[in-house]
Amino acid sequence: MYNVGLAGLTYWSPNINIFRDPRWGRGQETPGEDPLLTSKYGSSYVQGLQQSDDGDPSRLKVAACCKHYTAYDLDNWKGVDRYHFNAVVTQQDMDDTFQPPFKSCVIDGNVASVMCSYNQVNGKPTCADPDLLAGVIRGQWKLNGYIVSDCDSVDVFYKIQHYTKTPEEAAAVAISAGLDLNCGSFLGQHTEAAVKAGLLNESAIDKAVTNNFATLMRLGFFDGDPSKQIYGKLGPKDVCTPEHQELAREASRQGIVLLKNSAGSLPLSPTAIKNLAVIGPNANVTKTMIGNYEGIPCKYTTPLQGLTASVATTYLAGCSNVACGTAQVDDAKKIAASADATVLVMGIDQSLERESFDRVDLLLPGQQPLLITEVAKAAKGPVILVIMSGGGFDISFAKNNDKISSILWVGYPGEAGGAAIADVIFGYYNPSGRLPMTWYPQSYVDKVPMTNMNMRPDPSTGYPGRTYRFYTGETIYTFGDGLSYSTFSHQLIKAPQLVSIPLEEDHVCRSSECKSVEAVEQSCKNLAFDIHLRVQNKGRYSGSHTVFLFSTPPSVHNSPQKHLVGFEKVSLTGKSESLVRFKVDVCKDLSVVDEVGSRKVGLGQHVLHVGSLKHSLTVGI
Repeated sequence: MYNVGLAGLTYWSPNINIFRDPRWGRGQETPGEDPLLTSKYGSSYVQGLQQSDDGDPSRLKVAACCKHYTAYDLDNWKGVDRYHFNAVVTQQDMDDTFQPPFKSCVIDGNVASVMCSYNQVNGKPTCADPDLLAGVIRGQWKLNGYIVSDCDSVDVFYKIQHYTKTPEEAAAVAISAGLDLNCGSFLGQHTEAAVKAGLLNESAIDKAVTNNFATLMRLGFFDGDPSKQIYGKLGPKDVCTPEHQELAREASRQGIVLLKNSAGSLPLSPTAIKNLAVIGPNANVTKTMIGNYEGIPCKYTTPLQGLTASVATTYLAGCSNVACGTAQVDDAKKIAASADATVLVMGIDQSLERESFDRVDLLLPGQQPLLITEVAKAAKGPVILVIMSGGGFDISFAKNNDKISSILWVGYPGEAGGAAIADVIFGYYNPSGRLPMTWYPQSYVDKVPMTNMNMRPDPSTGYPGRTYRFYTGETIYTFGDGLSYSTFSHQLIKAPQLVSIPLEEDHVCRSSECKSVEAVEQSCKNLAFDIHLRVQNKGRYSGSHTVFLFSTPPSVHNSPQKHLVGFEKVSLTGKSESLVRFKVDVCKDLSVVDEVGSRKVGLGQHVLHVGSLKHSLTVGI
């Protein structure tokens, strides 16, 4: 134990930026490309960290921090870096894509802190923007906590962005905008001079200090002997317990996504396989599995170790690293040709995607595709391709290759990743993970600059839009994709065909034709309906299944082609069924954001989707 009594109680996590562009080096830290999923993840993550077991809502177990506010999703791409980047964002994209996770973090999660980012948004550094900080986070959302800068970002907007002429002005601008705490030494060095120069009132500093100390108080810093407090008995004995190690393995299993599975491939039988070829630069890795912003693992189980626990294996790295300058193709073909099945563990690591480093293409690096294709050609038995990475790839060559019978994406699966991969491959666990982001073809990044923040397509320039909500082009895989060893069916049991929005007698839409109405409180109160679905597991394997409810709104205000309304995970034994219920709030769940950032409910036909099931309902007045 390296940090007993020294770890602190404020954790600058979670990262809830939208995974807008597949090349982003920090996409691996986020829950994906969808604002609703990211919002629910953010508020749940925060509650898990913060909520105290004594039930006192004003107390904090630890203080979480939602970051990086806002429209931050470019690190360093083709010479454009986060310290210089000005994200030009429309009000519509701001309010329907970039802001919702932060709003949910503050309002639903009651987060103790929000961190402003390095980039500018529409010409203003986020940490110096009073509208974004004091106006929105504190004013509209009523943050109960402190606003902190990303490390040295006040220094960055002074020195690199030249937003102010002097350091004192930078300190004054940041604190006046609503910044309470600076990660770094800048405010400590320059704030006093800013007050003396008359650029800042002492009352603004009092306010910031109050926000910071109130958080310390809620954490129990001033409550006396820590060992007498609710968590005072926790220590090294509570770390790496068998329960915690099993949880790491279970989290890893749940995150594995089965993208392709030909008949007779997975799961492999551990008794029928006498020799398994295990090939690839990520097949025997340890640290790669825990990604970035990582803790110290209890112990590692590599993919090779996980697989070897069930069957005899023959291992070859095939490349000296993930860049794979030269692949050992002949040696790899030899062992695949004599093995009963072959597992290729490919992908990338922090050397090719990380903070301050974005990718420039979507192809597996170096000779990885050659190695995969040649091994598949020579292999005697089924070939299972495992991709370990944070971002997606154009793996159309493998998807379309009949000799590659199965494809798994495992993300960076954590300390127990190898055990979890083996659990799925041998059928001890039925995969249920779904892709949190779209996998695009290489042609997408050839024509879309990472610096273009627009979510919506622009037919006049051929710009294809971003994420499953707006992107109109071809995909390799899309948001929500993921297979199981079972087949699940959906049947609609209950859903309305007509929903009416109550409007006042003199409302303008009663006398003239409207395409949408404002989602305002008086017409929205209690305006909700139920959707009931019967979900059946038609296979013999027990398994979990995530039911996604999507909606396609009428085409008003450049609305998304579809968006996520809700999701529920059900666990079903083989050949069983369950009822899944969604409560749909019309103004919250079926509304879209218009061009100026207001929420509107489109009038006309809305189509609800669950899997291949579609249900039309009319929203009228």
